[in-house]
Amino acid sequence: MATNKLRSYEELIRLDNYNDRLAYLRIFGRVGEDTFGFDRYLNQQFYRSREWKELRKKIFLRDNGCDLGLEGYDLPDPNSVIIHHINPLSVDDFTTGTDLLLNPSNLITVSRWTHNLIHYGDAEQIPISYSRSPNDTCPWKKTR
Repeated sequence: MATNKLRSYEELIRLDNYNDRLAYLRIFGRVGEDTFGFDRYLNQQFYRSREWKELRKKIFLRDNGCDLGLEGYDLPDPNSVIIHHINPLSVDDFTTGTDLLLNPSNLITVSRWTHNLIHYGDAEQIPISYSRSPNDTCPWKKTR
């Protein structure tokens, strides 16, 4: 995102569809881009902490176990999802313990697929969902 304005869960949930929420979160990273280098141990320590694991469960429940918190995008198991930081974190965030680490307003439940789209994907990779309606003649209708 071009602006330095912090994004938030409260703004994100005002968007009512997957594509808009994904666009709001996109960071346009590059695969293989070094993010933490030799300081990677800092975020790994944090993600193993009891405090993070407890908050992770609360965020999964808050988002009703749904990808991007969207009804109809159910995720099967809280252990197989990613709790994504809406605003990317830096080494300084981990060393100083900023509010961004554990602030529920900076967190959203996502699938691995959505997480990869946020960081590296393009519009061609947006998942297509299929829906049924009473009396339809096509067994699956594509929706984005």
